[in-house]
Amino acid sequence: MTSKGILTTALSVLGATALLAQTEAPRLPAPPANPPAPSLQSAADPGYAALIAMCKTPPPGRGGRAGGPARGGAGARGPQAPGPREYTVTEIPGVIAAGQKWKFVWQQAGNNGDGIVGLNDGSLLLAQNDSSAVLKLDKNGKTSVAYSDTHTGGALSMSPKGNLFIVERGLHARIEQLAPQRKVIADSFQGEPIDCIGGVINDLTADSKGGLYFTMGGLFHVDPKGTITRYGENLTTNGVILSADEKTLYVTNGPAIAAFDVQKDGSLTNQREFAKLTAGGGDGSTIDSQGRLYVTTNGGVEVIGPDGKNLGVIPTPRGVITCAFGGKDKKTLFILARGAKDANGEEVANAAQVWTIQMIAQGYKGRAK
Repeated sequence: MTSKGILTTALSVLGATALLAQTEAPRLPAPPANPPAPSLQSAADPGYAALIAMCKTPPPGRGGRAGGPARGGAGARGPQAPGPREYTVTEIPGVIAAGQKWKFVWQQAGNNGDGIVGLNDGSLLLAQNDSSAVLKLDKNGKTSVAYSDTHTGGALSMSPKGNLFIVERGLHARIEQLAPQRKVIADSFQGEPIDCIGGVINDLTADSKGGLYFTMGGLFHVDPKGTITRYGENLTTNGVILSADEKTLYVTNGPAIAAFDVQKDGSLTNQREFAKLTAGGGDGSTIDSQGRLYVTTNGGVEVIGPDGKNLGVIPTPRGVITCAFGGKDKKTLFILARGAKDANGEEVANAAQVWTIQMIAQGYKGRAK
């Protein structure tokens, strides 16, 4: 081989290595010898049985809906996380160009993240069940602790006014405001601990009037005074999001999306099926500036038009938990994926990764989630 041929081959290898570094996650480091005990979700706490024994109507099953498994967080999505998978992004007009690639940003072992929030400076906020912390992930993939002691904090949401909220999944579950000042918003339902509802307090979305909507098997509204009201019939919920004008609330309902009309006082009416999901049950969700809905499913991120039409699926390199628009121009889509490779190359289900992809569509700037 000529020296020119050797140089060309070397450059090709280096180019392939650089591409691999962008599109594949490195392995997790070996765990510390004595890792700290993880924070516990309510149903895993030793005091859970005594608490629910005091409920007027005890939950139907330990930590789940009708005896089902707990939901919420990267490590609660089934016994095994899907490993890396091949994908090809096809064009969705006005949403994403064909051939785009996901870029790996960050990963960590543990039950981390759910309901991520993209900030205007290009960073991302994600909660960590296992450490009861909220991390700020900057545009360079570096993390810092933004909030600590969140009582097994899970999904995050930010209101149009910049108020940041979190659902807290430890025993005596609650919803807390983290900013501009920390305070508990709600910790009881019909005079009993929220835990008496059953399952894991899962996802939430904040409105501009001081109200919140959250999922916990069903669908609930919290008014500015902290009073919780349940809405909907025959719902199996997970992700929840308000439309940009706050006139419609969307919530996943197994393999479909349910929609409600939002009244001036925050109450919900006119439950209806908005769309069927084509790629399996729905999880986290977000919206863009054109009113399109993005829902994470078994196939990746499903895109639904404001008329309920399925526009396509953006496939992902791993099974995905939730999504959010971010970056300074709000044209970067972040996903929180589940699973990772350990130091020995073995698949680890209880881990989370953040990936990004460049979009044509732009997120809604009036509210992070």
